[in-house]
Amino acid sequence: MGLQHSYRLIAPCYDLAVDRATRGMRRASLARLPPTAGTILLAGVGTGLDLPHLPARHRYIGLDLTGAMLRRSLPRAGHLTFTAVQGDMHRLPFADASFDGVVAHLILAVVPQPALCLAEISRVLKPGGEALILDKFLRRDQKAPLRRLLNPLARRVATRLDVVFEDLLESSPGLVLRDDTPALAGGWFRRIHLVRR
Repeated sequence: MGLQHSYRLIAPCYDLAVDRATRGMRRASLARLPPTAGTILLAGVGTGLDLPHLPARHRYIGLDLTGAMLRRSLPRAGHLTFTAVQGDMHRLPFADASFDGVVAHLILAVVPQPALCLAEISRVLKPGGEALILDKFLRRDQKAPLRRLLNPLARRVATRLDVVFEDLLESSPGLVLRDDTPALAGGWFRRIHLVRR
């Protein structure tokens, strides 16, 4: 089953499964958005669960692979300058250095090639631009036997459980780690703040 087909099927129940569990850590991540007005890419905007928590000072571009998810995001964007764009995180349809910030919540562990996705985030960020990442990641040499056991099934349905963030960051040398905070489930989820050199 392809990612686009999978998320088209999941779209109607996605909010019920994800919103309440992730709301607090989303807010904490979004509190780090730049204080000055700019253009922010919401990478993998999904059904728009971040939108109600965003400050109105920025212009937002919400990108997602599926039209079903994007359609559900639109009603949540009422107070924002928001444009929905259907596209692939592996080949962002934007020029280099287009964005002051990127929000990538619950996307790097979903896409088939997370290192390429992070490289694209780096490419579209302006020098000094910031990326706010929230997802489930393993640390290098972390055993996590249950997560590794469940990964083959989980990745076929919706998400990967075996992504090591340090490996992704190593493949995007233009990004510098500013902060890495455990966010949920004993550090299973991490709130990460990166800056473009």
